[in-house]
Amino acid sequence: MKIVVLVVLLLSAAHSVLGQSRLNPALKRELDSIYAVDQRWRSMLFDQRLSRKPDSLAAALGVPKEALFPYIGRRMQQTDSANQVRVRAILKQYGYPGKTLVGTPTNEAAWYVIQHSDDIKSYLPLMKKAAKRGELPFYLYGQMLDRQLMREGKQQLYGTQALGYNTRNPATGQREPQPPFVWPIKDAAQVNERRKKAGFPTTVEQNAANLGITYRVVTLDEVARMPKE
Repeated sequence: MKIVVLVVLLLSAAHSVLGQSRLNPALKRELDSIYAVDQRWRSMLFDQRLSRKPDSLAAALGVPKEALFPYIGRRMQQTDSANQVRVRAILKQYGYPGKTLVGTPTNEAAWYVIQHSDDIKSYLPLMKKAAKRGELPFYLYGQMLDRQLMREGKQQLYGTQALGYNTRNPATGQREPQPPFVWPIKDAAQVNERRKKAGFPTTVEQNAANLGITYRVVTLDEVARMPKE
């Protein structure tokens, strides 16, 4: 009886490994759909080709122009929540759905959902493992790591994250955004070498410029002294 049970367990394990060693078309289609939803509302907020046409957007969505961006924000939060529930289940069932299982660029879909969640810290080890195995571009793991380090108030490694604080104007009493800056980087002099090794296609200066920021080295002490409200 023990031998039979052992054989069954070995066959089950082999089937599980085999199931993750070839493309899963159904899972690929689902993740492609999840990614499309993840990006839909963000593109309306951050893609200037869309966000600069609020009248057209409001008409297409059937909402008043003055309520457009709060509406988009709410819908984004709703879809993020639903996507996160499903992606957590996928990660639990399959591990990280990398390029072997779902191909490229679908192997990035789960990363986007987790990147937009509060669960980054929980899934960083899984993302790192997938990146080291070549199932996920390593630079995406680096970007996610940077985001978590910034959330924890620590220096980032690759210079991917930027932040801008709001301050209250004493004359008007209104909160006003301050120019954003690249979050402090550990050993900033070597950041471009680390970026290149991780597969980033740009330098930290180029990345900052793409974000509309003039790059400068900032320390955690400087951040602590910045006015925030």
